[in-house]
Amino acid sequence: MIDYEGDVEYYGTIKVGTPPQSLKLDFDTGSADLWFASTLCIDCGLNNTKFNPSKSSTYKPSIRTWSISYGDGSSANGIVGYDTVDLGGLSITGQGIELASKESSSFESSPVNGLLGLAFDSIITAPGIKTPMDNLISQGLVSKPIFGVYLGKASTTGVGEYVFGGYNSDHIDGSLTTIPIDNTDGFWKISVDNVTIGSSSTESFDAIIDTGTTLLIFTPSIADSIAESYGGTDNGDGTYIIDCDTSKYKPLEFVINGATFRVPPEDIVFQRSGLFCVASFGYADMDFSILGDVFIKNNYVIFNQEVPEVQIAPVK
Repeated sequence: MIDYEGDVEYYGTIKVGTPPQSLKLDFDTGSADLWFASTLCIDCGLNNTKFNPSKSSTYKPSIRTWSISYGDGSSANGIVGYDTVDLGGLSITGQGIELASKESSSFESSPVNGLLGLAFDSIITAPGIKTPMDNLISQGLVSKPIFGVYLGKASTTGVGEYVFGGYNSDHIDGSLTTIPIDNTDGFWKISVDNVTIGSSSTESFDAIIDTGTTLLIFTPSIADSIAESYGGTDNGDGTYIIDCDTSKYKPLEFVINGATFRVPPEDIVFQRSGLFCVASFGYADMDFSILGDVFIKNNYVIFNQEVPEVQIAPVK
């Protein structure tokens, strides 16, 4: 996995078709569709790599269509097809793929060619298609129905990895905590006991673990409580301005199923804006929170699709 623009997003390379065509995709546990730019798309960016179905001998078309929108306002749509997809040497046959014929401008300017959804198949926008993880399991390509996620920080190597069918213990510091998942809505949703900053703590809340979201996104009331602890000022757009000097900050500690997982002071600041900085936490008008890359790059997560559950431990 490659870190893009200082931990804004992470992307990996997959291969599609015969002969294989390489595509850079955002691996996203917050959605379930596998889609990418294609030669059917006129406005998918001049520098965007596009999958060409006519050059794949294993591609099979369909008459189905798809359309998806994300929380940041971006969107894409197109047609459905089927082809061979290679994930790190694991070759999935007959994988449902969504070929973009149109995508929003944010995708056109990104080095990423699309998304690989790793949430549950109940939220795929073209019902009936299996996710890549579904197919890895059903085709016997993995021995366990799990995948482990490590996201490296730009301040260190900036390199991460997804391990399908297992996990990498070299990135785990201490013991794993098992946490049940509520996948009723198709997401990797957990219950957070509270968030603590020094002597202050929040109430309990539900949150989804989402590799496709950069920041920590809370409900407005919880975000305001956290911002107060860091002397934050609401920008009115879902973000907060805080002082750039992180040496005076205490860590943001998440208590989940009785265990504590930290976001260290240096990661409380996300982006410098003049004399001040944008905080790595924000808010949105939702009834759940989102633990995005700010949380995941500090804590190794193993996703178990069949139980379902996650296991989390601090990163080494």
